[in-house]
Order: sequence, then structure tokens, then C-alpha cells
Amino acid sequence: MTLYGVGLGPGEADLVTVRGKDVLENADVVYSPGRLSRTVALKHVDESKIGDLDFPMTKDEEKLRTAWKEAAAEIAPNARDGDVAFVTLGDPNVYSTFGHLRRTIDAFHSDVDLEIVPGVSAVTAFATAMGVEIEAGAGLSLREAAAGHSPTGPDRMILFKVTDAPATHEGLVEAGYDVTYGRRLFMEQGDTIVTDDPDDIDERDYYTLAYAEKEGLEVEQATAAFETDEETGADETTADGEPVTDGGERRASERAEGRDGGDRGGHR
Repeated sequence: MTLYGVGLGPGEADLVTVRGKDVLENADVVYSPGRLSRTVALKHVDESKIGDLDFPMTKDEEKLRTAWKEAAAEIAPNARDGDVAFVTLGDPNVYSTFGHLRRTIDAFHSDVDLEIVPGVSAVTAFATAMGVEIEAGAGLSLREAAAGHSPTGPDRMILFKVTDAPATHEGLVEAGYDVTYGRRLFMEQGDTIVTDDPDDIDERDYYTLAYAEKEGLEVEQATAAFETDEETGADETTADGEPVTDGGERRASERAEGRDGGDRGGHR
């Protein structure tokens, strides 16, 4: 019998993984910590299987500890007798409420077996939603930017919890960043917004993130060789259709090496 932490993905019901869907459909009880995750879970399980938990919106650590102990006490007996799922938007191990529950279960109910089912996180989904490519070898830092905070330093950052976009934007621009904002990306609840104008999303919304990239940042891609360049003849091709970027010298050398290596006929 197992407690599963199931990542539901960024918010659209069809972005739940196949494995996550299977766990939800077979669980005896599916616990939800909030309205949005409950809405997504209900696309995969009957409402009779949903167990709601109450977590106060507070920074009072004592109240939070009490809430998590009560949640663990509710979940643990059911996880000993059957399979239980605790759902969370995104991934259970990335900026998720599930971490608090896991640590509380470990502390007070260590006999409960636990398994995590990863979900599509906004850490990766933002790139598709905002039309951003993070090329191989590029660095990307994850930062929190609540209450107008403007973290700086890395060339590329994905910022979570951008609850005061105008204030965050001011600090980032001063530090030399180009910034794009995304709100409720891949979420069925609320309007999805992608913009570079912080005034478009000046109202507070927890589900707002930003992609910040240093101005003028350029990366030389290997595929740049495929671009047509009439002056250098880079748009020419060999007999087998390969692009020529060096006048054919490299391809000729490779063919010669192939013959010398004994693979002229294909297989050695």
C-alpha cells in the first residue's frame, strides 16, 4: 500500500502523464490541496474519490506545522490500507506543497511507503508556451520573484511567483535583461497571457512567471552552417545532398578516410 505524490502538470488535464493518470484511476483516495489541482484531478477520477485537505494561507510556521500534521494523520491510515494519491500542479518536487507532506509523513508515519510520479513542470513548459529555446549547453537558473523581487546575475533565468510584475521588471531592466512574462500557461482556469509589458499583468497572480535573458546574449549554433550564404557558397550540396560549408574539402577528406578505413562498401 502506497502514498503517491502525483504531479498533474501545468494545469491542462491532458498534460497529466500516462503514469500519473493510471495512478489516479487506481487510487482508493485522491487528496487535493487546492481548488485548481482538484479541478484537474476530477478530469481523471470521480468526485467521490476526492479527499480535500485544508491548508491555511499564512506564513505562521506554527499554524502551517499544525496543518501538515493533521493532513499526515488523515492520509497515513488510508495509505497503510490502500493506495492513496496526493496531487499537486507541476512536479511534486519542484516548488510544490508535496514536499511538506512528505517530510511530515517521514517524521510521524515512517512506515508509510511513498512513491513520487513526476509531472510536467512550468520549469520546462514555459519554453514552449513562450516560444523560447534553451539550446544545448546553455545555463538556466530558477529563482523566486515574489513581492517585486528582482534577482539578477545569471545570463538566463526563469522566475516564479511574479506577483508584482512592474516592480520586478524595473529591477531586471536596470540590470540589463530582456524580460517576457507568462501567466497561467497551459492552465484551463483563467486567461493565459504572454507579454513583454509588465503593465498587462500588473494585478497580483501567483501563477505568473517570467523569462529573463541578458540583453545582446548570442550563442553560435552549429546549425548556423545550414544558412544560405551565396558569397561563400554555403548553399551548395554534395551529390548525396549534404550541405557544403567549406568548399567540399571536409567531405572529400571524410570520404578518403572512409575508403582507407575499409568502409567503402558500407560494412567492414
